[in-house]
Amino acid sequence: MEKLLVNTDKYDGQYVAMVSAEDNTIVGAGKTPEEALNEARKKGVENPFLLYVPDKNLVHIYYAY
Repeated sequence: MEKLLVNTDKYDGQYVAMVSAEDNTIVGAGKTPEEALNEARKKGVENPFLLYVPDKNLVHIYYAY
């Protein structure tokens, strides 16, 4: 089963923080993981799901727990 987490090219080449792996609401984004995480935490999401959105035609999958 596949799940599309980011359905826009707006975040290509950036780190994106989401509410969770199940709730893909984007709550932070930035050129570094710290930028994305800080933005999410300022919005009250203490443990966001972080991923890197690669430039077009590249696939990277990151999972941290």
